[in-house]
Amino acid sequence: MSADPATASGYTTHPQRMGFFTDTSVCIGCKACEVACKEWNHVPDDGMTFTGMSYDNTLSLSADTWRHVAFIEQPEPLGRQEPGVGGMDFRWLMASDVCKHCTHAACLDVCPTGSLFRTEFGTVVVQDDVCNGCGYCVPACPYGVIGKRESTGVAAKCTLCYDRLGVGQEPACAKSCPTDSIQFGELDELRERAARRLEQVRAAGVDSARLYGHDPDDGVGGTGAFFLLLDEPEVYGLPPDPVVTTRDLPSMWRQAGIAAAVLLAGIAAATWGSRT
Repeated sequence: MSADPATASGYTTHPQRMGFFTDTSVCIGCKACEVACKEWNHVPDDGMTFTGMSYDNTLSLSADTWRHVAFIEQPEPLGRQEPGVGGMDFRWLMASDVCKHCTHAACLDVCPTGSLFRTEFGTVVVQDDVCNGCGYCVPACPYGVIGKRESTGVAAKCTLCYDRLGVGQEPACAKSCPTDSIQFGELDELRERAARRLEQVRAAGVDSARLYGHDPDDGVGGTGAFFLLLDEPEVYGLPPDPVVTTRDLPSMWRQAGIAAAVLLAGIAAATWGSRT
């Protein structure tokens, strides 16, 4: 498949692929992105319970949480930060998670109605008026992004504010981010910017910093929303080596076809033998 998902989806002329680079090193956990996303996209409220997970009241992405800010408390200093007194060393990792808008999107592969489609910007959008609520896309996503909304029974997730992109505006979450932790733009330029930022963060003493989702050669062909993390992906609730879940479908269908052919041949041979 082409590295350009819009071209692979049949667009002959289209804009540059757009996406997000989320620099978690400057996220302050304000949740402005969560609020802006809900307000602009009319996403129902949720997370009105005490989870016991620091200030994280939504825990994960879902049909009603298109941006999720994680709060990870760790008993260790950050980079060259001065150690605390006794056992009081502490760092707080915060990160705003979102749909990855994968290059090879399994949710698109399994959708039977065409509710999920690839836009000219390379993003993946759900059309709720076309969705039949089958839920196939929910387990197909290797990141656990998509969910079914209880009130309507249809799938829902981040659209990267497709309506705003069409009129030249940036997504609501990026627009509202006060520290530019969420950066929006052409994906190729964002990858270059992220590589420079990674060098800066490591030079500041954070050797555990890494980019996540930026590599076009990973298991999903790279993502349209990628991250600078300060620790292992698992710490943030992200899979360490995601793979498009429909990758093996062609070989599975071939094996099933071969098995069916062998079965039919056996039945035919047995039937012919009984007649003779």
